[in-house]
Amino acid sequence: MKKLLLFSLMTILPIALLFAQGRQVKGKITSSEDGLPIPGVNVLVKGTQTGSITDAEGKFAISVPSDNAVLVVSYVGFISQEIPVGNQSEINVTLQADTKTLQDIIVVGYGTQSKSQLTGAISSVSSKEIAEIPVRSVQQALQGRAAGVDIVNTNNRPGSEPSVRIRGRRSFSAGNDPLYVVDGIPIEGGIGDINPQDIASLEILKDASATAIYGSRGANGVIIITTQRGKAGKSNITYDGYIGVSQALGKVDVMNGAQFAEYKRESRRATGAYPAGVSAEADKRLFEAVELESIALGRSTDYQSYLMRDGVQQSHQLSVTGGAEKTQFAITANYFDEKGIVYNQDFKRYTFRVNIDHQLTKNIKIGTSTLFSYNIRNGENFNPISGALAENPLGVPFDQNGNLIFLPTTDGLRTNPLAEIVPGAIIDENIRTRIFNSIYGEVKIANGLTYRMNFGPDLQFRRYGQFTGSQTNARRGGFPTGRTQQFSNFNYTLENILTYQKTFKEIHNLNVTALHSVQKNRSEYYDTRVQGIPAETQEFYNTGAASIIEGVGSNLTEWALQSYMGRVNYSYNDKYLLTFTARVDGSSRLAEGKKYSLFPSVAVGWNLSNEAFLKGSSTISNLKLRASYGRTGNQAINPYQTQGGLARTVYAFGNAGAFGYRPNAIPNSDLRWETSATLNIGLDFGLFNDRISGSLEYYITNTTDLLLARQLPITSGFSSVTQNIGATRNKGVELTLSTVNIDTDGGFQWTTDFNIFANREAIIDLYGDKKSDVGNLWFIGQPVTVFFDYEKIGIWQLNEVDEAKKYSQVPGQIKVKDQNNDGRINSDDRIILGSDVPKWSGGMTNRFEYKGFDLSIFAFARVGGMIRSRFHDSNNTLFGRYNNLNVDYWTPENPTNANPRPNQNQEFPIYGSTLSYFDGSFLKIRNIAIGYNFKSSVLSKLKIEGLRIYASAQQPFIFAPYRQKYKGIDPEAAGIRSNNRENAAELAGDTPSSRLIIFGVNVRF
Repeated sequence: MKKLLLFSLMTILPIALLFAQGRQVKGKITSSEDGLPIPGVNVLVKGTQTGSITDAEGKFAISVPSDNAVLVVSYVGFISQEIPVGNQSEINVTLQADTKTLQDIIVVGYGTQSKSQLTGAISSVSSKEIAEIPVRSVQQALQGRAAGVDIVNTNNRPGSEPSVRIRGRRSFSAGNDPLYVVDGIPIEGGIGDINPQDIASLEILKDASATAIYGSRGANGVIIITTQRGKAGKSNITYDGYIGVSQALGKVDVMNGAQFAEYKRESRRATGAYPAGVSAEADKRLFEAVELESIALGRSTDYQSYLMRDGVQQSHQLSVTGGAEKTQFAITANYFDEKGIVYNQDFKRYTFRVNIDHQLTKNIKIGTSTLFSYNIRNGENFNPISGALAENPLGVPFDQNGNLIFLPTTDGLRTNPLAEIVPGAIIDENIRTRIFNSIYGEVKIANGLTYRMNFGPDLQFRRYGQFTGSQTNARRGGFPTGRTQQFSNFNYTLENILTYQKTFKEIHNLNVTALHSVQKNRSEYYDTRVQGIPAETQEFYNTGAASIIEGVGSNLTEWALQSYMGRVNYSYNDKYLLTFTARVDGSSRLAEGKKYSLFPSVAVGWNLSNEAFLKGSSTISNLKLRASYGRTGNQAINPYQTQGGLARTVYAFGNAGAFGYRPNAIPNSDLRWETSATLNIGLDFGLFNDRISGSLEYYITNTTDLLLARQLPITSGFSSVTQNIGATRNKGVELTLSTVNIDTDGGFQWTTDFNIFANREAIIDLYGDKKSDVGNLWFIGQPVTVFFDYEKIGIWQLNEVDEAKKYSQVPGQIKVKDQNNDGRINSDDRIILGSDVPKWSGGMTNRFEYKGFDLSIFAFARVGGMIRSRFHDSNNTLFGRYNNLNVDYWTPENPTNANPRPNQNQEFPIYGSTLSYFDGSFLKIRNIAIGYNFKSSVLSKLKIEGLRIYASAQQPFIFAPYRQKYKGIDPEAAGIRSNNRENAAELAGDTPSSRLIIFGVNVRF
């Protein structure tokens, strides 16, 4: 009986176990975005504890009890799926990215935070948005993408970096540039070395609640850059490359030969030196032989066309990402090359990045982000266009044998501008090397308690070399000159961070962060200038052989910051939010006893959509009200302002000269922090399951104790002293809106991202007396930069002879308004004509997708600002000697009100500056891109995992009064946007703006 029972159990048990285990189902999980396998995906039999996890290749195997089983497939960042098994033995699943979840995590500085729990004003730009426009710099990628962020191209030379202002200008002297934080480390010295293709996300911190965590360095806003990291799973190799051709948006419309000849005659008619009409005899006296020959032949030289070419821009990037459970890596190498549309202007950048994360033990994690960058820029200070615009078109640039003629005419101040681009004639080379690291170690001390150490050494070297040969306009046959400048900068940041995060009773969420930070900077500078280089082939590489040493100089600058910070984030049931931040910063740049200051902030939020009365709403899917108030500081002035300084001077001892030293800067022992206090009120919203989502912001920022260079009477022996005086205010509104316009089951999708903002800046006080400073063009109640001048109301006409005579003028001269009607024109008649601050700015991107095809159109606008065109100042003198813009000028036969009569006795027209103010409004179609992602059937044949080809047109259209009405090219880069006039000559004829057509490919292996 026992033997029979044992036999029965041995026979029945395996059958029962086999029945209990059911059958096995296997499969593979991939991502819908790129078709790549996803490791670590949870696969669970619904209603049981039976589960499996995908391996590095995204594969899984699981036992199911019956055909009625349902598999639940889930992974963080993707939408979960439930799949009936049926009679299938192999199930392959494609997971759709949960974009709402992915966008829900925001980098806030020293950590991340759920978007639903944010209380500060933060804009986020994704890597997808950055990739839509292949550009060289981070700033270009940001332009028009974020409300409140005003980005303007300052010039169009390869390698130049745009100006960035977040919510306006606050300071006169302490700088208005935002702080850039790369992989957790605040950086110095610009971000031109950062390759935009390495970026995973960009966050812009705008209000005091968001920026106070960075204290003094966050006064002008913070831009946080997070680079791509590796993921566990199969290693992936990606190639991204594009090449394109750029062309000038147009040439400057200057006079041709015949127009110049008549203009030159008219400039003499105005003084009685040339008769009415055209006289052959008078022409012989006025024009030299080559000009007369050109007039007879109808010959004209377009010098611009000789200096310009089609530019080429290309980028090639190879990336390898991947890793195992404990170690993940991302390695990228990029080569970027831009050949400008003007000869001798180009920019090359080589970057290599290694990002590594390693789980050393269960509780210890270490990692690094290392960037190596090597840049070569030619033509940063090279501007041949200015000379070409002024050159006499009746001159001849080449002789009969094709040799360049150095002096096309006998004008002693003008040489052939084509001599500037002869190889080796002018060299303007800037080489920059940078090694930037972000190294971290993270230890989980206890449940919820983490310590993190960040160390960020940043080493930069720059060498500037300049050579000017004899046959150039600057030397005019004189000795060649050379100059070398060496810059070295070592900056490091060391941070110790404690973070405690805990959820109590599932409704109280607490996050506490404490920080101690030290940043130190050391900069060295060396300069050598020589003249009389014996052989021009030596260029600037052998300055010791020169016959004349014009000057040598060197400098050492050091500064340091020490900071302590605490932040508390609390939320109750994800409904009521509180953030409190306090940071103490100490700066070596400020006076003893004034170095340290406290910068606190507080913010509250209310998630109304989580309240019972909105919980089930089919209309409102998200609604949050936010408010914050806080203070931040600014100390971005040159070091040593508290100590004063000496400068070398010359003394006479009898009949001998000697060098001595004199005070040249007044010390200020009371120099303290410039402080900005910001109130921000925000509303985040989402409608119809977030088919419409966005945010609305209102803010007001009051900046006091401005670090200002106060002007002094020159009789004091000093021109200025840096003091804490004055106050400014910025206030504005911002709207960000994202919509899903169409999303069909057939695969067609149309989405729109839109932002618009308006900022009003004003000077509230200067010297404590509420009075304006006309000498510095600073006016109470007006923006930091305004245009203060006479108001042009036309040109004096022949029927206004008597009226013009009252103002000591004659017909043909500029007529300006007598503002106070006192019968004379003087400085009291100047008024504020406008400001460079636009009434509003914004950007809009429309994206369309259908069955592998994608199309995006990005537009960017600035409306209502004024520009002061120094380009017009220098090229519309109507002097009769140099070539001029082809303008409509006054003559007795052409009584226009546009431009005055040419006059050889006036190097610049009386009130000529009034001709240089223009409406700076524009709408740019910034980019149009179309691409195609190949289907998996094609990819399998090619044995690759992803392939996209695309074409892009950058800046194909510009709509602007300055361009269509006033013959300008690009209002964005045409104007002066500060009170600094040092770059006026540079902008007289800068590199024209261009459009770029590129073709690219993205391949994943």
